[in-house]
Amino acid sequence: MAQTMSLLLILLSLSLAASNGAYNVIDFGAKPDGVSDNKKAFLDAWAKVCSSTQSASIYVPPGKFLVSEAHFMGPCKQNSVEIYIDGTIVAPSGYTSAPKWILFQYIEGFSIFGGTLDGQGQSMWNCRTSGSNCSEASTSFTIAQSKDVKIQGLTSVNSEGFHMLIFQSSGVTMQNIQISAPSNSPNTDGIHLQLSDHVIIQGSNIKTGDDCISMGAGTRNVLIKDIYCGPGHGISIGSLGSIAHEQGVQNVTISSVVFRDTTNGVRIKTWEKHYQGYVQFIMFQNIVMYNVSNPIIIDQRYCPHNKNCPNQTSGVKISNVIYSNIRGYSDTEVAMKFDCSPSNPCQGISLQDIRLTYQNQQAKSFCDNASGFNSGTITPPSCL
Repeated sequence: MAQTMSLLLILLSLSLAASNGAYNVIDFGAKPDGVSDNKKAFLDAWAKVCSSTQSASIYVPPGKFLVSEAHFMGPCKQNSVEIYIDGTIVAPSGYTSAPKWILFQYIEGFSIFGGTLDGQGQSMWNCRTSGSNCSEASTSFTIAQSKDVKIQGLTSVNSEGFHMLIFQSSGVTMQNIQISAPSNSPNTDGIHLQLSDHVIIQGSNIKTGDDCISMGAGTRNVLIKDIYCGPGHGISIGSLGSIAHEQGVQNVTISSVVFRDTTNGVRIKTWEKHYQGYVQFIMFQNIVMYNVSNPIIIDQRYCPHNKNCPNQTSGVKISNVIYSNIRGYSDTEVAMKFDCSPSNPCQGISLQDIRLTYQNQQAKSFCDNASGFNSGTITPPSCL
């Protein structure tokens, strides 16, 4: 019901934008033919809106608009810029050398309603899976160094790399986000948060080839709610601890999520390196798992190909993590795994009402260097 109401509000907003004199990109020379590069038209419309001293908006009508790398820069002269998108914005075919395709940076107070971004990432995926020397995969949509941002009803398909990145930003709300890429598309994370705080992601569907949502260093005060994830690699905090002086992750709540056919459910992952950091005050609650390989996992022994971390232990301290009301079906026998650092054991891990089974039988749990508390029914039996 909530998603239906959100969709109706988006449609109403788009209708109002079309009728209330928003700056239409067509009037700046954009052509919805899927062939002509409309970068200049979009940036010219942005310049007009951003320089306005009154509330102003951009309207992208129905059609397919090819746009090459476009960076929409602030600061703007007012803090109520709005973009309404009825059409599809398409990246150039064939992989590019642009690390950021669509970028919004240094902006305070703006909103985006509706629209589809098509990253046309197939060429990049083919390059990566072939083992060739590829350029850096482009992130389709980036919010950087911005504040008070609302993204509602935006769809991203077939990104070369990350679909959406929130970087060094605060006060970001993302609602009714739809993300889709094949399960075998490499490194196509749905939404990645880095050095950002006060972020809300809710009412969204994410199907991709990597993490549905991932949180890197410096992520704080985050609410993730009412999410469908799968296929993909689940929702992850990390990986952390790969370099020195990383900021920690804290005050994250992940609630009311359905995972289906994912390699992980809720995961905390750190490198097996000595660099210090922390993960604390995390809540995973009201979660359902369907055929998830690692429903609950803390992995502090991450070291791909055993390179650059020989004979080390993770310096990231994990504490005060709550798992509450999590149920469903594990695709592997070990449904709960807490593989923590011997030099920085996990502390304050709380299990509350966990019901996970494996092939209609009792699953198992695994603990190493982890301690905590149990309450309610815990299945499989806790190893804490």
